[in-house]
Amino acid sequence: MSNENITKEEIMSVFPKVAETMADALGCDVEQVKLEASLIDDLGAESIDFLDIVFRLERAFKVKIPRGKIVEEARGDLTEAQFEQGGVVSEAGLARLKAFLNEVPAERFKSPLKVAEIPKLFTTETFCKMVIRRQRAGAAT
Repeated sequence: MSNENITKEEIMSVFPKVAETMADALGCDVEQVKLEASLIDDLGAESIDFLDIVFRLERAFKVKIPRGKIVEEARGDLTEAQFEQGGVVSEAGLARLKAFLNEVPAERFKSPLKVAEIPKLFTTETFCKMVIRRQRAGAAT
């Protein structure tokens, strides 16, 4: 996965613009948008805000971010059935999420974790990494 080698420098290079974009989208102060802030728990985002944030990030960074990309990339080569059963993330799926969302503190991963709760894990850094991956994908084509 292209996730492993995203450097702190890369993250810090996109962070100010990501933070500004999120603050605009969520109507909060940019100072509140910390790298480790959970968008839902700390910044009060609703799932509808994710679409707005993604749209704004696409514009700000001139990248294309397919919807549902974070969960899809986190799933990697696991099939949907291996990743979740009845809306609950499997052990294998949980391990994959922890590896993929390695910026998220371990204690935030509740077990059992419902698929619908995955966005609660997303932090500002999750979105920084998504932008970087999309930039790399764009540069590769």
